[in-house]
Amino acid sequence: MTVIETRPSAPVQMARADVAAAVAAAERMLAALGVDTQAEHLRRTAERMVLSYGEVLRPAPFEATDFVNDAKHQGFVIVRDVAFAAICAHHLLPFVGSATVGYLPGARLLGLSKLTRLVEHATRGLQVQENVTQQIADGLQQVVPDNGGMGVIVEAEHLCMTLRGAKARGASTVTSAWRGALARDVSVRSEFLSLAGRGWRP
Repeated sequence: MTVIETRPSAPVQMARADVAAAVAAAERMLAALGVDTQAEHLRRTAERMVLSYGEVLRPAPFEATDFVNDAKHQGFVIVRDVAFAAICAHHLLPFVGSATVGYLPGARLLGLSKLTRLVEHATRGLQVQENVTQQIADGLQQVVPDNGGMGVIVEAEHLCMTLRGAKARGASTVTSAWRGALARDVSVRSEFLSLAGRGWRP
């Protein structure tokens, strides 16, 4: 069993955070923005906001379990469209999307649910999509020994771009990361993209 260490930049657990101070600061911020925090539906908004951020920023523990590849499976193992929501490090607005994660196994196989847990682990904290993509690939490299390669595709809508600023409604951002054979061989990468249901060129 392999345990992926929490990223050094990940936020502290809410149990160790100063929730009262955070709520007071949130109330001051909302008031400074002209929000009537005494209105019926807004009286506990600052508290809910702090607890919500505490939940989505809290690092998700991840323990990998792997198994002997008894059947000597040599084809790709891919989990497609793993839904996630993360918080943009630049604007503290959500970006929401899905990740497709896969690898070519060697002597051992990773538990399938662990691929989804890996996505959850990488998307906690204040993040940018490019980092999420690389962290998923790096994490997969740590927990799948003796493999022939791996790929990660992340596609997400960023509310900091579609809700404000450019207001590019419906725009999505796609990032990818390749390791091993997928980084070296276009034909292997093309097979991954085909199995992942992506029509993009490798």
